[in-house]
Amino acid sequence: MSNYKVYHLSHTDLDGYGCQMVTNRYFDNIKFYNSNYGKEINERFEEIFNDINTDKNEKSIILITDLNLTPQQAKDFDSKVKIANGKILLLLLDHHKSGQDCANDFEWYYLDDSRCATKITYDFFSPIFGKDEKLSKFVEVVNAVDIWLDDKEEFELGKVCLGLVSGAKEINRIMFPKENSLYLFELLEKIQPYFEYENPHIVLDENIHKIKKEILKKDKDDTLSNLISKRNVEMLSKNREKMCIEYENHRGILTYNIGNVSVIGNDFLKANPDFDFFMDITSRKTISLRADGKIDVSKMAINLANGGGHPNASGGLMGSFRDGFVYKNIKKQVEDIILKKTGVNNAGY
Repeated sequence: MSNYKVYHLSHTDLDGYGCQMVTNRYFDNIKFYNSNYGKEINERFEEIFNDINTDKNEKSIILITDLNLTPQQAKDFDSKVKIANGKILLLLLDHHKSGQDCANDFEWYYLDDSRCATKITYDFFSPIFGKDEKLSKFVEVVNAVDIWLDDKEEFELGKVCLGLVSGAKEINRIMFPKENSLYLFELLEKIQPYFEYENPHIVLDENIHKIKKEILKKDKDDTLSNLISKRNVEMLSKNREKMCIEYENHRGILTYNIGNVSVIGNDFLKANPDFDFFMDITSRKTISLRADGKIDVSKMAINLANGGGHPNASGGLMGSFRDGFVYKNIKKQVEDIILKKTGVNNAGY
């Protein structure tokens, strides 16, 4: 498979990232995508196809794991792959029984509800590329909790790992998908030495805070909150031009569901004095605005979101916003709303 580039789409929980831990071990030329169920799967599949067209690979593999497709999704994806005339291979490895109809209709749809998707993925690729004892142990931990084998010794450890992944919100996967994947992989790598301890679930549970700090800390120590802010400000500063929006001749940056807006927003504005405001929009349509004296964001909140607040800290509800899964589409929506409210086309930053 050395001639192929792999595009791996997986779920956003422990089992989903576990599948990608397996393929990350076995493939060098691979790109990762993550999705919840529903419309996001369609958007991610479209994103993968766009990337394949951009990359212009001789051959590509689209691997989908731990995601149950609807019959219509399976039909649409099958049609798109067939148009590529053999240059794209499609493979789905899953364990959700609700996908049985799709498995019956499509040969590329592999379903086995006796194992979690991580174990299916490992059992599929390890005979080809070689077994890995350390990875195998991790797979058994994921399997025990994902299909709820509460009589297995790995079960309690799996519960801690499950909570670790669901609580790993430090790096936003919509704005920074690559960085998010790398962060999750590093977390899941660093916890594995704890598997050998006596009462590993207790020891690991007590050390999660420490492990996160070890990953996020570059030089001097700080609180986890400050380390998270510093890492996010670095990523936002690096991507500030493509994430820039303008409102009435003031430059700002748009984030999505970033969390901890007061800390990250103010830290970003201090690090980027040529930016006048910081806006975060959430999947609940709420916006949070921060400024550093260069614009009254309370007036901005009133105009855009029927909100208000203080000159340097305000918010509101942007009712016409429709939640999205790809950052550039979210940004385009917000720019269109600003255009409608102000009559000024600020797009292009």
